[in-house]
Amino acid sequence: MAYWLFKSEPNTWSFDDQLAKGDEGEGWDGVRNYQAGNNMKAMEIGDLGFFYHSVIEKRIVGIVRVTKKWHLDPTDATGRFGMVTVVAVKEVVKPVTLAEIKNEPLLENFALVRQSRLSVVPVSQDEWGMLLNMSNTTM
Repeated sequence: MAYWLFKSEPNTWSFDDQLAKGDEGEGWDGVRNYQAGNNMKAMEIGDLGFFYHSVIEKRIVGIVRVTKKWHLDPTDATGRFGMVTVVAVKEVVKPVTLAEIKNEPLLENFALVRQSRLSVVPVSQDEWGMLLNMSNTTM
């Protein structure tokens, strides 16, 4: 199993919106960066990801699971970009802010910190465990 972080502006698509989709989930569409797209191509069914509210909040607020591997994104008229489908698993007990992440020396190489503009980034197993711990959340 691999771990990921999905960034979304909460006024565009929030974790509450994701929760409302239930078991149907939602396609993670609109990604037009090749590196973020390649991250999605690497995803497998069952992989887990943090749901991160970007821009205003800048914090991890939930956990999602990949339920459909990379497939074409119907919002892309060129047919070059794809998406995965994710379902909400649970809210984190305590949201983890970007400031808290940046203040943790063991997370200095975390992709969210190093490549802050990417909307989908990998999370190592150690980073996953540390961020779960910081959020007081168990899986």
